[in-house]
Amino acid sequence: MSTPTSNPSPSSGHGAPERPPVRRGARVFAVVVALVIVGLLLGGLYAFRNMRDQAIANFFAGNKPPPTPVAVAEVRTETVPRFMSAIGTLTAIRQVTVAPEVAGRVVEIAFESGASVAAGAKLIQLNDAIEQAELGALQAQAKLASINLDRARDLRSRQAGPQTNVDQYQAQLDEMNANIRKTQATIAQKLIRAPFGGDLGIRQVNVGDYVGPGNPIVTLTDLSRLFVNFSLPEQALPRLSIGQKVRVLTDAFPGRTFDAVITTVEPQVSTDTRAIKVQATVGNAEGLIRPGMFAHVEVVEPPKPGVLVVPDTAVDYTVYGDSVFVVHAKAGDGGKEALTVARVPVKTGPRHVGIVEILDGLKPGERVVVSGQLKLSEGAAVSIADKNVLVPPAKLPLN
Repeated sequence: MSTPTSNPSPSSGHGAPERPPVRRGARVFAVVVALVIVGLLLGGLYAFRNMRDQAIANFFAGNKPPPTPVAVAEVRTETVPRFMSAIGTLTAIRQVTVAPEVAGRVVEIAFESGASVAAGAKLIQLNDAIEQAELGALQAQAKLASINLDRARDLRSRQAGPQTNVDQYQAQLDEMNANIRKTQATIAQKLIRAPFGGDLGIRQVNVGDYVGPGNPIVTLTDLSRLFVNFSLPEQALPRLSIGQKVRVLTDAFPGRTFDAVITTVEPQVSTDTRAIKVQATVGNAEGLIRPGMFAHVEVVEPPKPGVLVVPDTAVDYTVYGDSVFVVHAKAGDGGKEALTVARVPVKTGPRHVGIVEILDGLKPGERVVVSGQLKLSEGAAVSIADKNVLVPPAKLPLN
């Protein structure tokens, strides 16, 4: 009896074992398991981030920063000085470039550059030998003319000579005396003296130089007093008067003030600038300021009382406007006083030494921050520092 034989698969000819078919249900299960694992991971990450953010928020909520220490000052009323400011130039009351009136050769220099001289001091001697010789000859001729005149008068008195001789010798004597005075004047012109007392500049000639009329020799300046010339708008005319005090400040001596008084007010207003020229005289006993210097001029006016002022460090100047931080007090935890700040816009006026005028925005007695503003923001908590080195002096000079 024969045994039935099954048909082999096409691959059985190679002798490889048959792979069992993969079921569709197993694949779906694997995908579901992977999705569940990914979901659990994302959920855990989300929960961790929420827990971390909540922990950070709770930490900062329970750990508020300490109040910022600041220096404060009270808004107060002061009697402040008033000035009309201008730009001016210092000029000498007496200044000259010494020069000869006649030509000649320099034979003597009797000064040193930069020296102080008195009025009439000898400066330069030009060669006057020819003029001295001419003077001697003229004096001899004048003497002879005088003798002849006396003899002619004597003869005339005795009716022994004509009157014409007397007249002739008188004319000769007068002519000789005139020539003598002319020569003496020329000799005096060749001796150059200081026309007034002052300080000499740099010598511009040497011994042996030939100088002509008008050639500069040296400058001479009287530094004891100077003029300061400046201009003000025509609206300032009613507020100007002769003898009014003026303060002069220069860049060469910062912080130094020189006192002056108005001595001249130009009677005309410039039609080009509608400004009026003013001249003040400033004392210069120490000789510090010099002609030609640039000057800041402040015409002193009567002081103005009852002006609100704060230290100039309290104002924050920005392109959006000026402002200050005002300190407010309120009840805090445990009944203690808590201090906060608020930014308040203000309108400022003129600035003075250490203070600035407040035209609007503040009231007397309010406290403003004068140091530490860079660390502050609206509503920030503050504490008052023990020392406030920025508070200006209680009194200001009014003159």
